[in-house]
Amino acid sequence: MATKDLRINRQIRAREVFVIDAEGNQKGVMSTFDAVMLAEGVGLDLVEVSPNANPPVCKILDFGKYRYEQEKRLRDAKRNQTVVKMKEIRMQPKIEKHDLETKSKFIADFLGEGNKVKVSIRFRGRELAHTELGKVVLDKILAKLTELGVGYNLDRGALMEGKMMSMIISPLKNQPVAKKEN
Repeated sequence: MATKDLRINRQIRAREVFVIDAEGNQKGVMSTFDAVMLAEGVGLDLVEVSPNANPPVCKILDFGKYRYEQEKRLRDAKRNQTVVKMKEIRMQPKIEKHDLETKSKFIADFLGEGNKVKVSIRFRGRELAHTELGKVVLDKILAKLTELGVGYNLDRGALMEGKMMSMIISPLKNQPVAKKEN
């Protein structure tokens, strides 16, 4: 629950609340008015931490400090999460050998940066009658990646989507991610 949604002191609407004091001791069920008086008596706030309980659970604590700690916890969680981007490489089933090698190196670079890669083969006209050629190209890409020593997971194998055949590759979890220099 976000700290903005919490009710404090006289904002608490329940008639009775279950109170936990500043040291973590349970004071039991008491009227909201008495709980607010108890909190003000020690110079702290009464904060409704579990409004859906019956009766609602309230803690006696310093609300400013509590809000700061919650925001700090959110910032730390945000800092530790990784954002995985999806890169896409498009090609045709009649791709030349050198172009295939170049595209494979791009895919290896993207995987090295920690991004997922969607490899798409676009079929035009009569090429749609020979979709097996697209599967061959995708298999060649996987062979090139293995040849280059790139670790990868095949999230989704070759699959037709309209006039395109695609597969999704992601980097291995334990693979070190190359940091970009700015």
